[in-house]
Amino acid sequence: MAELTKAEFDAATRRGNEIGDDVLARAVRYDPSTRTMHVDLLNGASFSFPVDRLQGLEGAGDEDLAAVEILGRGFGLHWEKLDADFTVGGLAAGIFGTAKYMAQQAGRARSEAKAAAARANGAKGGRPRKIARG
Repeated sequence: MAELTKAEFDAATRRGNEIGDDVLARAVRYDPSTRTMHVDLLNGASFSFPVDRLQGLEGAGDEDLAAVEILGRGFGLHWEKLDADFTVGGLAAGIFGTAKYMAQQAGRARSEAKAAAARANGAKGGRPRKIARG
């Protein structure tokens, strides 16, 4: 891990203090029956998310998922054995991985409109072939 200078540490502390308690975790628990993580915030709100949606945690074992820790004042969640960290604010906003991962997940979305478009395209002979340009 990289060493922080005192100035960098002080700046990070100031930024953390400016955030307040709006999206800081007070408690976190894993429900193996639904493979869902439940987060209680310091402000009294709570939220849940399916762990299999998190990048790198798909298919992880229940024991490893239950070993979640709250980082710092509640800014993040950490799974030591899985080598995974997520910010509480990001999770509350539905950010479950990197930008590339999230874009891939969005492309996999299934909807009736997408299925209808695929059927219509298939009826026309499928996707046109790419033409190589020299």
